[in-house]
Amino acid sequence: METKILGLHHITAIADKAKSNLDFYTQILGLRLLKKTVNFDDPGTYHLYYGDEKGSAGTILTFFPYEGARRGSAGTGMATNIGYSVPEGSFDFWMKRFEDHNVIYNKPSEKFGEKYLTFLDPDGLKLELVIPKNQDNRTPWVTDEVSAEVATRGFHSVTLTLKDIKATATILSDIFGYTLQEKSGNRYRYITDAVEHASIIDLVELPNEARGIGGAGTNHHIAFRVKDEATLMEFRKKVAGAGHNITEKIDRNYFYSLYFREPGGVLFEIATDNPGFGIDEEWDKLGSNLLLPTQYEASRAKIEAVLPKLD
Repeated sequence: METKILGLHHITAIADKAKSNLDFYTQILGLRLLKKTVNFDDPGTYHLYYGDEKGSAGTILTFFPYEGARRGSAGTGMATNIGYSVPEGSFDFWMKRFEDHNVIYNKPSEKFGEKYLTFLDPDGLKLELVIPKNQDNRTPWVTDEVSAEVATRGFHSVTLTLKDIKATATILSDIFGYTLQEKSGNRYRYITDAVEHASIIDLVELPNEARGIGGAGTNHHIAFRVKDEATLMEFRKKVAGAGHNITEKIDRNYFYSLYFREPGGVLFEIATDNPGFGIDEEWDKLGSNLLLPTQYEASRAKIEAVLPKLD
């Protein structure tokens, strides 16, 4: 059996207010709300999923919004920057949009020959829009205000900040099949040839940087994509065989997952394409209803009473 990591599956971060988070990602950034559910380990908290029309792997950004959460601090041992792919010529639109909505951003810059525009979400989570060297032909989700000519296509990359990159790089190369594509200063760009997009992991080595502190505005984990459960379990053997502690398979309703903390401190997840986001809502209704896993349906009234209003 050929087992390959197919780039990024999703990225999960922590937010403060759910309503602010929803408004920013659906209205300002123009992503689709794919699912409105709860944190399976803490059902008094939402789990909000954003992405493209059908929640394609490599487009899915999710949040745990903890109302009143302390602000976290980005640092080593965590993912510190999420890159979205956007079309050539779209930066003028995005900078005006950020100005109009008081979004903090920096002037465009360039790394590895690609232009990028850094901005912050309402909780200070760092993201960037990237114009990739190779045109990104993924079909975007569009809104009345964010057209296909400027809309995000899905993930371009994610950056992991580490005190020492060696052990993390070994997992990427020896287990996940990534290769070192380029290096610039203390930034190492790893890429997989298994997929065309959402294929880049940047490792930034900062030995004297403080460790990150989790909280609102920081990333919680990144998930790598595999085709199905059989492939997932092959990777479980590989990861465990390399001496890392990895969970048993966990059912997340829309995918199956394994988790392990890589030696640099970042929580890695491996997640399947199946069964996908169409299992409990019609495609044109995605994100319309609060969906609960079976074990919490009996407590729906109590859960709905404590969740913040999103309307």
